[in-house]
Amino acid sequence: MLIKAGVDISRLKGPARRALQIVSDELERREFELVVTSTFEGNHKARSLHYAHLAFDFRQPKGERGGLLTALIKGLGVDYDVIPEMDHIHIEYDPERPE
Repeated sequence: MLIKAGVDISRLKGPARRALQIVSDELERREFELVVTSTFEGNHKARSLHYAHLAFDFRQPKGERGGLLTALIKGLGVDYDVIPEMDHIHIEYDPERPE
């Protein structure tokens, strides 16, 4: 796993740390290395889970084909959101609350 300069993963809470490992394992299976580009630092929406230490961004692997997003959604489960952005993928722990 690589971490972009200035990014601090030390504050990530347990669910985000588990997701980080799942993402890293999936990328490794596909012969890519995880590059974390953001946790709480940077500019995010005011209510972003980045600030709650429950979200991180990672670099979209160049040339990756074969359903990475589908594999991550399946591997992480329903309590996580996997959101493709322009140049990165956003992962957040956001479990549905029972009504």
